[in-house]
Amino acid sequence: MKGSTIEYRHAKGRAVREHMKRSAHRQIGDLSRDPLAPLREQAEHYAPRLVALHHGRMAVSPLAFFLGSAALHAHDLSRLPHTGMLVPLCGNAHLLNFCGFVTAGRELAFEVDAFDEAAIGPWEWDVKRLAVSLVLAARQRRLSSRAAEELVLAAVAQYRDRMRQYAQYGAVEMWHETITFDHMIESALAPEARRAIRRALEKGAAGADGRAPGTLVDRTAHGFAWRNAPPTLYRAEHAAPLFASDEGGFEEGADWRSVIEPMWEQYRETLAHDRRALLDQFTLQDLAFQVEVENGASRDFVLLCTDHHDKPLFLQARESHPSAIARYVDAGSPRALPARHDGERVAMAQRLLQATRDVFAGWTASVSQRSFHVREWRDRKLAANVDLFDSMLLESYARLCGWALARAHAKASGEAIEIAAYMGRSDQFPQSLAAYARVYADKAEHDYDVFLAACRSGKLETQSENDVAAGVSRTRAA
Repeated sequence: MKGSTIEYRHAKGRAVREHMKRSAHRQIGDLSRDPLAPLREQAEHYAPRLVALHHGRMAVSPLAFFLGSAALHAHDLSRLPHTGMLVPLCGNAHLLNFCGFVTAGRELAFEVDAFDEAAIGPWEWDVKRLAVSLVLAARQRRLSSRAAEELVLAAVAQYRDRMRQYAQYGAVEMWHETITFDHMIESALAPEARRAIRRALEKGAAGADGRAPGTLVDRTAHGFAWRNAPPTLYRAEHAAPLFASDEGGFEEGADWRSVIEPMWEQYRETLAHDRRALLDQFTLQDLAFQVEVENGASRDFVLLCTDHHDKPLFLQARESHPSAIARYVDAGSPRALPARHDGERVAMAQRLLQATRDVFAGWTASVSQRSFHVREWRDRKLAANVDLFDSMLLESYARLCGWALARAHAKASGEAIEIAAYMGRSDQFPQSLAAYARVYADKAEHDYDVFLAACRSGKLETQSENDVAAGVSRTRAA
């Protein structure tokens, strides 16, 4: 068929430039809006007692604010012209949402790892979000404006070049494309940067939560149990003050299994037959609540399971909210994620966008019909801590993120040929995104100031992890 030839698809990608020039990506659009309005709408879906914690984390810096304000950026992107080339997006391709973890094959992978905002949308929205976060990271490290521009150019050029590479792949070859972290740094980084970036990312992972899942488990007379580890992990009865009012069954003395077992059965049915057979070899031992370091406003369970050799499996069941991206794109797109609720949407996006296979990715709903996505709770070995990065390390990291994002988009969309043809070989697209990121970062910093003023005046409540932990302790003592 004519529409399936390489030449036709290449011409189709280039033709998009007729209505969306590459230089047009410099546009910022009309940003005369209340920056707090999309954030308030977003917070309506969160666990009420954790909204203040979410605000507290956003108040740390403009970079942290940008991480937590995907709804605001989605609103602004929706008012700009775009390519119309719709693909599955992660929706929050912020530099802090990339990480390295150990796969089931015991290899170290590096990928985008956040899908709460996943939806179908213009591919460049993810790239723009990464670009702005890089500029904000450079400013947090007090790097020059030129250094910030170089970060964006490095990331977007890597995205462009890898997309051109993936445009040469066959469909099955692209679907099975898995590249280890070691291969990525060997291929993308200069020799002097390799050891330094690995060291910095390993330290960043240690600083993110400090402990691997297996270190939070105790053997008891009845099997295994989670250890209460505030301010990030709470046994079910300890977390009741956070959730008891809106999700019963977790009060002290209550049987949490009556809540979880129906969710478990629903989740089990979302797995393929072979994966259900694997899951059935595990016994559910214990449940705890997690207050994530980056995203603290969702109900988040972690499940401890063991097999017949007492080998553990850790699963995360995280509440899923409506995507901040989805409301601004055509829900009737033929490529729309085939989801009946938000938990399914997030799980499907993870399956599509990640190169490494999570055989336990699925979804479920609670007794109160809140939707959850389920996935293996993996040991994060690599994570970014911007405070540890100098300009060389940030540029190296930017290249890795650009590569990982290109791989995700190419695998999930099957449209590497069209996207690569649109960007071309020149630096026009990277330069346009560098210009966009610089100006939008100015606006993000201004929005952060407005947000911070609202927090200080009491219009928005803020809490830290320690505040939440102290509140849990006071409630239990009472």
